[in-house]
Amino acid sequence: MIRTPICDLLGIQYPIFQGGMAWIADADLAAAVSNGGGLGIIAAGNAPADYVRQQVQKAKSLTDKPFGVNVMLMSPSADEVAQVLAEEKVPVVTTGAGNPSKYMGIWQEAGIKVIPVVPSANMGKLMERCGATAVIAEGGESGGHIGEINTMPLVPQVVDAVSIPVLAAGGIGDGRGIAAAFMLGAVGVQVGTRFLVAKECNVHQNYKNKVLKAKDTDTITTGKRLGHPVRSLKTPFSRGYAKEEYSTISDDDLEALAVGALRLAAVEGDEKRGCFLCGEIAGMVKKEQPAAEIIAEMFAQAEEVLKGASRWLR
Repeated sequence: MIRTPICDLLGIQYPIFQGGMAWIADADLAAAVSNGGGLGIIAAGNAPADYVRQQVQKAKSLTDKPFGVNVMLMSPSADEVAQVLAEEKVPVVTTGAGNPSKYMGIWQEAGIKVIPVVPSANMGKLMERCGATAVIAEGGESGGHIGEINTMPLVPQVVDAVSIPVLAAGGIGDGRGIAAAFMLGAVGVQVGTRFLVAKECNVHQNYKNKVLKAKDTDTITTGKRLGHPVRSLKTPFSRGYAKEEYSTISDDDLEALAVGALRLAAVEGDEKRGCFLCGEIAGMVKKEQPAAEIIAEMFAQAEEVLKGASRWLR
């Protein structure tokens, strides 16, 4: 079995995190992933603190394994959510869309391990100085908000820049991706899109169906004009948004076009007005499975790939 330092650090069986997908990653999915041996993560997104507390308490009732919460630092509820997580003493917090340094003190006092998502080596170094336990180097192949650097060049540069553990994210959908991440120096991976089709994922079935039917060329990146690009499936919404992005529309009006679009996709399954966030591995996802089965299958394949890699050596 593959076991790395992140397993011992967090008390998990497999070195895999489930991505914190807003409006998707709830207590049910997080608990299923944790019960399957990985680290399940609840997405706080823009949700109010009371909702996050309810989800944390529900996850505690569904699993006795470690789990985490992802904090979107641009959320208007970030301050209140940060306090709730300290009070609930969640085992792990991952962060995105900003610098979590203002919360590090209360989280560390609560015994929480903080593992930020970083898009660059410089951000990785900053997070290490702030006291992060580890970092997640996320490449531009991932779904949702993305950075400019792809996973293959990003991960080894972050590994070289910091002395804390590094996990790889972005474009990892099976055991081959996990094996590649280890070769780049990562001690684990974070996977989002593959868990969209976990049986325990409560996202609308229309969303799952679109991911399952997608091909390798079916994602699009929008939002670069506004400075925060997003990868999603090609749909009437995303194609229309891309067209408006290069029109004379104002930045404020362009940003307003996306308000509520993710909820329309994840909760209502609206195939015309919804924004279906999805990584570039979409064409690799073939079936809906229990989360534990997804994890076991991915790591069994990773072991075979790593064992077979030596055949190229002379």
